[in-house]
Amino acid sequence: TWAFASQIYGTVTEREALNTIAAALDSGINFFDTAPLYGTATRDGVAEEILSRGLGAERNDVIISSKFGRNATEGNLPNFHGKRARTSVEESLRRLQRDHLDVLFFHSPFSADEIHDEVWEALNQLKGEGKIRFVGHSISKFEDTQQMARDWAAERRIDVIQVVYSLMNREARQLIRDLGRENLGIVARESLANGFLSGTITRDTVFPPASLNARYSREEIAARVDYTERLHFLMRGDIDTLPQAAMRWVLDHAEISLVLSGASKPDEILNCAAASEAAPYAAEEMQQANDIHTRDFQAA
Repeated sequence: TWAFASQIYGTVTEREALNTIAAALDSGINFFDTAPLYGTATRDGVAEEILSRGLGAERNDVIISSKFGRNATEGNLPNFHGKRARTSVEESLRRLQRDHLDVLFFHSPFSADEIHDEVWEALNQLKGEGKIRFVGHSISKFEDTQQMARDWAAERRIDVIQVVYSLMNREARQLIRDLGRENLGIVARESLANGFLSGTITRDTVFPPASLNARYSREEIAARVDYTERLHFLMRGDIDTLPQAAMRWVLDHAEISLVLSGASKPDEILNCAAASEAAPYAAEEMQQANDIHTRDFQAA
C-alpha cells in the first residue's frame, strides 16, 4: 500500500487505490501490508485509512501487517521506544478499524543502536493483550542490518522478516535460506524491482521528479533495462508477462511465505496474482536465471 499515499511511483488517486484493493480481494489475495509512514507530512497512516475503506466489511477476514518506528509526520526519523510501539499500534488499529494486527514489523531500523531495550517488553504486552499476533523485522540497508535479524531470530524475538528479493536484487538469498531453516516467516518485497520488472520501463523512460526512480542516471536506467531484456526467456506458456515471471520466480523459493506486489492499479494486481496459478519453473530455468545474474541492483 506504499504507493497509495506517496508519489514514489507517481500519483495514485484514492479511487484507483480502492479499485486495486477490490481487485486484490476478487483475485483471492488475503495479505495486505501497510504502515503509519505511508502518509503525508501532516497526516500519518493515509494508506492504512484507504486500506480500511477498501476492505470494508472484509477488513476482519484478511491478514494485515503494519509497522512502527517511523512516521511521516516526523520526517521518517527512527523511534523504536516501547511507548512508540504502543501508541503506533493503537493508532494503526484505529485507522484500520480493527482490534488487532496480524504482524507488527519494526520499520527499517538502520542499526541496533536505534533499538531501545524496553521495546521488547512493550511488544510482549501488546501480544498478551491480543493487539498484535506476531512481531517482524522489515529490513533495509541490508548489509548493515541483516545481523540484527539473525540475532533476533536466534533469540526468538521475531517471527517473520520482510526483505527485498527479486530477479534484480538477490543479496538476501543466504539470509532467506538460513532463517527459512529456522521456520521464520519470510515476506518478499520490491519483487518487481520498483517497476523495472514491470515490462513498462524503457531506456527512454523519464520518471516524474518526485518519484523513487528519478534518482537514476540514464546509464543506470539503460543497464537495468538491458538486464530485464535478458530475462524474457522466463516468459513461456502460462507466464506471458514479465511481472508474472518475476513473481513466479520469487514464489519458487520454498522458504518464502509470500510476495508483496506493490501494485497501484487493478490490472497490475491481477497480472501479479496470475503468477500464483502458473506452473513452477523447472530447475534448468532457475539455473539459467542464476547464470545471468552477476550484479545486485540497488534496492529502494
